[in-house]
Amino acid sequence: MISIEDALFKVKRNVNPLLKEDVKAIEKANGYHLSKDVISPINMPPFRQSAMDGYALNLHDDLNYRLIDEVKAGDGHQPNLKPGEAVRIFTGAPVPDSANAIMMQEKVITNNDTITIDHQINLEQNIRPLGEQVKQGDIALKRGTKLTPAGIGYLTSLGITKVSVYKKPTLAIVTTGNELIEPGQELQYGQIYESNSKMLQSVLYSLKFYDVSIYKVADDYPKTVDLLKSVINKNDLVLITGGISVGDYDYVGKALNELQVEEIFYKVNQKPGKPLFFGKKANTSIFALPGNPAAALTCFYVYVYIALQNMMDRTDTELPRIQATSLSKFVKRGDRPQFLKAIYNNGNVELLEGQNSSMLQTFALSNALVFVPAEISEVNIGDALETIVLPV
Repeated sequence: MISIEDALFKVKRNVNPLLKEDVKAIEKANGYHLSKDVISPINMPPFRQSAMDGYALNLHDDLNYRLIDEVKAGDGHQPNLKPGEAVRIFTGAPVPDSANAIMMQEKVITNNDTITIDHQINLEQNIRPLGEQVKQGDIALKRGTKLTPAGIGYLTSLGITKVSVYKKPTLAIVTTGNELIEPGQELQYGQIYESNSKMLQSVLYSLKFYDVSIYKVADDYPKTVDLLKSVINKNDLVLITGGISVGDYDYVGKALNELQVEEIFYKVNQKPGKPLFFGKKANTSIFALPGNPAAALTCFYVYVYIALQNMMDRTDTELPRIQATSLSKFVKRGDRPQFLKAIYNNGNVELLEGQNSSMLQTFALSNALVFVPAEISEVNIGDALETIVLPV
């Protein structure tokens, strides 16, 4: 059994970036990381652009200007303004080359074809210059940037329709156990509804990993070996829930050994999630998570999350850990470090009732995990607690 610190170190050291590239349509690239710098094909804006509704002026020493034309957004014509002349202009419209300032309409008095401004203004005021956001040939977004809806909007505004991104890992979830049945079936005595696969699939989807396959296998050794062999060969990361302990019908460990999966570690000095296995075969990473749902999800956030970020060549691999003030008392049983389900809000954290590793009800209410080290046996109100903020 190894420490949490050693387990984290081994995950970080043994999971390498995939560095496989893919080309995505821009509208389907949300959540991906760019594998190449994106070079802007145009200036943005591609012309001198009005920042507001008002009047484009060719400045002179007087406050009165002769109104000669109008320019709307999308217009392609170029009125030629002499000093002392103006055109009505609207937000986003191209500014004539002969105009050198824009006065907002609220500060203009109109009288037929004459306008009067209420004060002198500066050259280029209220004009967005050519290439203000990015110039043609410059880097619009750097390699490694995670694409967000704003980033997709920005690149689309440059006329970009496809981007090169790092391919996301292919993922498999394998659940084991004779007692597990699908929701919708009639529950017989001794059976429970299988929930781990949907839970893990949901958290993967929330992190924008969508290439996820789900498999189920009964407590049967030959079938376990055959299924694990197949999914390990086909996927970059395999998550197995249940069957990793030492019971008579826990076949996962034996199957992984037969398949010559390299054991990086097995069992971590923590609660929940002690019977956690991490191993590799070729370029595939394998996590055998505990069968208890809360333990499985805790191990996902603490360890699997890091593996996924490493695969995507990210440097910010761990979830944020902050110091929060406890609003609760808690007495820790045993001498293992513990992860506690909690609600974090504005610098404070409340420890929840129902910390059993089989209970998801408490986890369903939480947005954080509090880490209580081995040497701390009791938490009091006002204590500073290391808090892992979970992704929403």
